[in-house]
Amino acid sequence: MSLLLTLYGAGSLLVLAWLAHRLARAPRDLPLWAVTGLVACWATAYPFGLAADRNEIFLGLAPMTSRLLQHLLVLAAVNCMVYFYLFSALRPAEARGRAAWYGLALLLAVTVLTAATAATPDGVRTRDHTVTGVAVFFVTADLYLAVGFALGWVWTRRLARGAEPRLARGLRTTSVGMAAIVVANALFVPAVVMRWAGGDRASESLDTAGAAETTLGWFGAVFFLLPGIVLILVGIIYPAAAMRLTALRVWWRHLRAYRDLEPLWTTLHRHFPEDALHRLPVRPWRDALSLRGVHRRYYRRAIECRDGLVRVSPYLAALDADGGGSARLTDAAPEELASRLRQALRAHAEGRPVSTSAVAVVVPDEGDLDADVRQLVALSKALRAREGAEPA
Repeated sequence: MSLLLTLYGAGSLLVLAWLAHRLARAPRDLPLWAVTGLVACWATAYPFGLAADRNEIFLGLAPMTSRLLQHLLVLAAVNCMVYFYLFSALRPAEARGRAAWYGLALLLAVTVLTAATAATPDGVRTRDHTVTGVAVFFVTADLYLAVGFALGWVWTRRLARGAEPRLARGLRTTSVGMAAIVVANALFVPAVVMRWAGGDRASESLDTAGAAETTLGWFGAVFFLLPGIVLILVGIIYPAAAMRLTALRVWWRHLRAYRDLEPLWTTLHRHFPEDALHRLPVRPWRDALSLRGVHRRYYRRAIECRDGLVRVSPYLAALDADGGGSARLTDAAPEELASRLRQALRAHAEGRPVSTSAVAVVVPDEGDLDADVRQLVALSKALRAREGAEPA
């Protein structure tokens, strides 16, 4: 359980930092505010729950007070989840009206929890369910959580049906976590009632390891509650994380292509330096490490290579004495074209007279830039393979 608790605490903080970054970029996004509030409540509740579990004084607060603050935050998180769905699916005015009713339900639950905490004698362990105040506290909180996450499960599954694939996968993961929390709370309520009614008098407390292993509460916490929280956090970040992973794959592909184009670019730049797109970044180190910096250099190198081929294409066409060079340049093998390119560049360096009309060279079957770059990379690799065999 300690590993799951650690994942819950660390995961909440990491997701909260990511959501805060997104919120700073979209401060008027009410559903995003709701999701951020949910994770913020979970992250803030973690240390209070840990102190209450250990029966320790935290920030000068008694363990039962820490338990109260933990559950107030957890219940507020449920309302934030509800508000997310309300403001995502309804008009703002209608969503605010329904949110007020859920706020009233939260106020009622908070009143019961506060009264139960006040009625609990000092020195009582926060999970001693034989004490009426503690039992009422947990039954109220668990019922509220079960109902709230059951509603969340229904809405999440409904949204997942019409969502795009990446978002749908995140929503389905979140719904599994919500279902797990509902099951956990459904197990907690009878466990608390059984303990309060004397069903486990043989042990001093449900906190002891030997008693916990034989209770519904322990089973619900280990197998449903904490895994459910982790799954919800994973579901929240999954769409953005998947998008980032896709962006990282594109970044890696562009970086490799940028490097693979180096032999062709170097050869052409040596003969046509005027084609270089001179634009230096304001912050070179940041540009070198950023995703945009790699994409920018990739596009520049591809464009400069293509411009160089346009300039040398008349010399390539002139190599064919029969005049059919233009037709063959479009579908020539990269190895053949690499050899002819060196000859054409020598002809250009010697100033031989040729036609000024450019011809098509290594034209891709598809019309997008990435297809064009694949053709240029094939030529560049062929050029590198011939570097040791022929002089430039």
